[in-house]
Amino acid sequence: MRIVVVGASGNVGTAVLRRLRRKRGVELAGVARRLPGPDAGTPYDQVEWHSCDIGAPTAPPQLAEIFAGADAVVHLAWQIQPSHDQRVLRRTNVDGSRAVFEAVARAGVPALVYASSVGAYAPGPKDHPISERWPATGVPGSSYSEHKAEVEALLDGLERERPELRVVRLRPGLIFQRDAGVEITRYFLGPFAPVRLLRFGRIPLVPTNRRLRMQAVHADDVADAYARAVLGDARGAFNVAADPVLTPELVARHFHGWTVPVAAPVLRVAAALTWRARLQPVDAGWVKLGLNAPLMSSERAETELGWSPKIDALTALKELFLGMAGGDHTGSPPMSAAPNQPGRPSGLLAGRPPGQGNPY
Repeated sequence: MRIVVVGASGNVGTAVLRRLRRKRGVELAGVARRLPGPDAGTPYDQVEWHSCDIGAPTAPPQLAEIFAGADAVVHLAWQIQPSHDQRVLRRTNVDGSRAVFEAVARAGVPALVYASSVGAYAPGPKDHPISERWPATGVPGSSYSEHKAEVEALLDGLERERPELRVVRLRPGLIFQRDAGVEITRYFLGPFAPVRLLRFGRIPLVPTNRRLRMQAVHADDVADAYARAVLGDARGAFNVAADPVLTPELVARHFHGWTVPVAAPVLRVAAALTWRARLQPVDAGWVKLGLNAPLMSSERAETELGWSPKIDALTALKELFLGMAGGDHTGSPPMSAAPNQPGRPSGLLAGRPPGQGNPY
């Protein structure tokens, strides 16, 4: 069985390669704009690698050639930075996804598994979980969410045009693993975040708001869900998240910090001002998403995929924090350490805005 993973060198892609390479009879091909080097090691070895910028005009025919003869394509590629250039993000996230879907159709691939997200959902409840029937129309004001919803609409059209194509959409919560410490610091916190404090298991101050309730899942568990989706016969959307729900109070209690109540408008303004000043790399849209993304039920994944998380959300968060404090990374370009100081995110010493590259 030949499986092509688009965006195979990032946080989720690395975990998916780890999971699928254990399956007998599976041949793996990886697609990335920047390929892992020959010394990248496991899990990037024993993979047939192809370099492709999926947002380029030449991508559809190039991808169709790569996809020829594949039994399934897993589309994970997504660009988070540079957040100050929405045209660049849209080129990869929306136009690139369109190119992947077009190439899947051209090559006659029988199965497509797409990395959607809780971010695809419309604003929803924080006091009870929703099913996959909740509208996937995005959170207004969050470009990440709006792009995820737009790509889901593209998938709707693909399914109508190609009813024979088996399409699976996984909608996970936040995805954590220790090896993503450098990558997540670079893309979401920036060069001035005092991540070394996490080495002592402490977060001094945790902003709290009644709607700051989020779900997470370990990368190895979400990779297991991808493997089950690829190797099985399921169709449709599946929520993927682990308990417990991560609240500011829970995080503060486990990391010996104090909670500080902050109103939603203050959170949004603070994010906007620090982002414009390039003190940190995420705009106010991420605050809107965090406040409005609903809690999800993973019952369908448990029932139809036979999936259940082996690592709880709090343990996954603790593992990520250890990775951030220690500068943990892998040998792939998106997850590698900065060349100027091993184990530290790019720009930390010089104060440059980090994460200006493509993360897949």
